[in-house]
Amino acid sequence: MGTRVVVAMSGGVDSAVTAALLQDQGYEVVGVTLKVWGHAAGAPALDTSHSCCTPEHIEDARLLAAHLGIPHYVLDVEREFEAHVVTPFCQEYAAGRTPLPCATCNTEVKFGSLLRRALAWGAESVATGHYARTIVDPATGRVLLKRGVDPEKDQTYFLYGLTQSQLRRVRFPLGTMRKAEVRALAARKGLRVANKPDSQELCFLPTGDYRDLLRDRYPEVIRPGVIRDRTGAVLGTHGGVPLYTIGQRRGLRIGGHGPYYVVALHPGRNEVVVGTEEDLFADTLVAERVNFIPFERFAGERPVLAAIRYRHPPREAAIKPMADGQVLVQFAQPLRAITPGQAVVFTDREDPDLVVGGGTIREVSRRSLPVSPP
Repeated sequence: MGTRVVVAMSGGVDSAVTAALLQDQGYEVVGVTLKVWGHAAGAPALDTSHSCCTPEHIEDARLLAAHLGIPHYVLDVEREFEAHVVTPFCQEYAAGRTPLPCATCNTEVKFGSLLRRALAWGAESVATGHYARTIVDPATGRVLLKRGVDPEKDQTYFLYGLTQSQLRRVRFPLGTMRKAEVRALAARKGLRVANKPDSQELCFLPTGDYRDLLRDRYPEVIRPGVIRDRTGAVLGTHGGVPLYTIGQRRGLRIGGHGPYYVVALHPGRNEVVVGTEEDLFADTLVAERVNFIPFERFAGERPVLAAIRYRHPPREAAIKPMADGQVLVQFAQPLRAITPGQAVVFTDREDPDLVVGGGTIREVSRRSLPVSPP
């Protein structure tokens, strides 16, 4: 029997091919499906028919494991998921920020809770269907994270927070493949999910609308207030600060000489600030909870390429260390709608596939309007 690897199986084509590839390489593969949502205390009843965490998806994972001849288990991690993903997700919106729950799920649940359990079961590592790569730096011995070769599917934006101890125990077999190749391989192996559509929604927001969850969890923050322009003039009213995001244009229902866009959210004052599209552009941000991968400590100044959202083309920037582990990011050119709560992910200027690290956007400096919440 080969080295044991736990594969996180969602019931989709990516994780199924991941399991098949590792099996072909001689590993003892164990499939595990995470049950993250549905019956946790206080969880609202949601229609999960279009999410990745339904009984149908669990059944798909079970049937795929049976087809491959590997054991399959369902692991209940609802408590961890609630504590590390769902609750902070709601709290971030309540604070006027736009969270990135998939990144937190990766660091705290898939490569946190699941990895710890896998090691306790005698497994050598956890493998997932992420489109990413890892290599070892021969000079330092550190594990490096590199973008997947398929630029349309690369998922390193959500993996920047992985630590060295986690990176040493993860496997991404699909990192060197393109999606079309994955589906073709699934078809050749007779996997029933070869043409199954990818899940598009957050697993705990199958409708795609976070507002329903906020109304259930934090009804007290969904309260009417005023919408002002940059001069302080009142243009209308809003239904609750957490219901708006930076860059939003539709649904404002205000007068004035628009078009107007949301440029700042102030939950402390219960105000939404709007401005012109030009007001959305900024060239400086401060990132917190920063993780660096190629090195332990960051000192001095470093030129990088930086992405401010998933699939956002990386732009030239310089990063500088600040107090308390925060990092100042200064872009060569202003970018549109940099949003607090999202991640800024750094890649190397010389090797754009190499992930240097990343962090959570804390505040943004615009040319004429500060947007960090009071």
